[in-house]
Amino acid sequence: MSLQQPAVFCNMVGDWPALHWNAKYLSAVLDGKMIQFRLGLKTVDLVPQFETRCSYVMATLEEFLSWSCGQPSCLSGPFSCYEYSKYWAYADYKYIARIFEDKPEIFQDIRWSDFGFPGRSGKESTLWIGSEGANTPCHLDSYGCNLVLQVQGRKRWHLFPPGDTSFLYPTRIPYEESSVFSKVNVANPDLKRFPEFRNTTAHVVTLSPGQVLLVPRHWWHYVESIDPITVSINSWIELDADHEARVEEAITRMLVCAIKSAENPSDGDLWLNPTEVEATSHEINLQYLNKAVSEYFKCQKASVSEQTCSSSTGAEQRTSASCKRKKREVGCEPEGYRLLTREFGFSTFKAEKLQKIPFGPHLIQVLPQSQETSSMGAIASDTRNLHEDEGGHFGKLHSTRKQLVMSNDCETPAHQVDSDGSPNASQTALSTNDLLDCLVNPHVINLVARLLLERTRV
Repeated sequence: MSLQQPAVFCNMVGDWPALHWNAKYLSAVLDGKMIQFRLGLKTVDLVPQFETRCSYVMATLEEFLSWSCGQPSCLSGPFSCYEYSKYWAYADYKYIARIFEDKPEIFQDIRWSDFGFPGRSGKESTLWIGSEGANTPCHLDSYGCNLVLQVQGRKRWHLFPPGDTSFLYPTRIPYEESSVFSKVNVANPDLKRFPEFRNTTAHVVTLSPGQVLLVPRHWWHYVESIDPITVSINSWIELDADHEARVEEAITRMLVCAIKSAENPSDGDLWLNPTEVEATSHEINLQYLNKAVSEYFKCQKASVSEQTCSSSTGAEQRTSASCKRKKREVGCEPEGYRLLTREFGFSTFKAEKLQKIPFGPHLIQVLPQSQETSSMGAIASDTRNLHEDEGGHFGKLHSTRKQLVMSNDCETPAHQVDSDGSPNASQTALSTNDLLDCLVNPHVINLVARLLLERTRV
């Protein structure tokens, strides 16, 4: 938990039954159960393919596998309107506790206890099944850190440190609690519109079956399947810092819902991510904020009591941020808090500083990508696979940190400037989303949360 940079664990899960969870096996276990797939175009655009721009179908895993193999039976199935050569499909964020609720014994196929989280299993994990090209837009998770097991196929991860946040042009539109999206398509960045992206420091790694990636707190990531079929399993680990993050998310929800709900619905702005049920009312959001603040101080008080207690060593209790994308019922206590307070309590894992991280053949550090493998700030797609390493370097991605590159242009591109040097009037008309990008910027929200907590403390 003291790792501050992404790292890949090797040779840790060789005896996990979950390593047999390939798509064909899962299809047999699910036995015709319908699950939702998100479909997107394989064509590369300058803007991210957010979930609001995707199509959705309900299908079985068997139908998905037939479609991905190009079988004629798909001509009349749920994928019939989507040509495999043009589309990818992704069954993402599938909570194992939900899709296998009638087969709880399968939870034990996943053993996060091997990583120091006693009792943590598939019940606190999420399943991802995709075709080649399936991807998740670049974003950071507001809560916890992330452990990801690759089961079938390979996925390429593009990771950026928290310090790169301003270079990634953060936005909360589309809005989803716990996810801050980047306006940049990191696979094909629009450097005219987002020149500061040149200053990012990408850490790129290809995750292969049997490997586990640790994504530290607030690290940005863009993930893409690079094999015909991929299967991954992840678990979000709750951290102490999440209590303040929940206050920040409550403030963000209140502001975004209030401002966007006041817009004319006919504008057709799909501002709410499909993972959110609906725009919650101001009253519900205020309740949520007060609950978040209350739990923050309860945790602070418990932490002080623990420090003053002479015998504070007890058995570690498992905690979970696996409720990351679960819907909140209108008029009810936030589901995340119900799960945390009633099922897991508020015990969180504290990062204990190690004098030396044991990097080697079993723990591989994901290092920054070199400038040589980049092209004008774009992310290269030929990053070495960890298995391709030679010479005893244990698969490290050897490189030097990318230097900050200042654009020769001013903040306003030349084609947007009038002859007198001032920005064009047509280019300066601000939208609601422009305002929100500033108002709920992560740095601003963090400051507001701290001021609010200080005010409440007084």
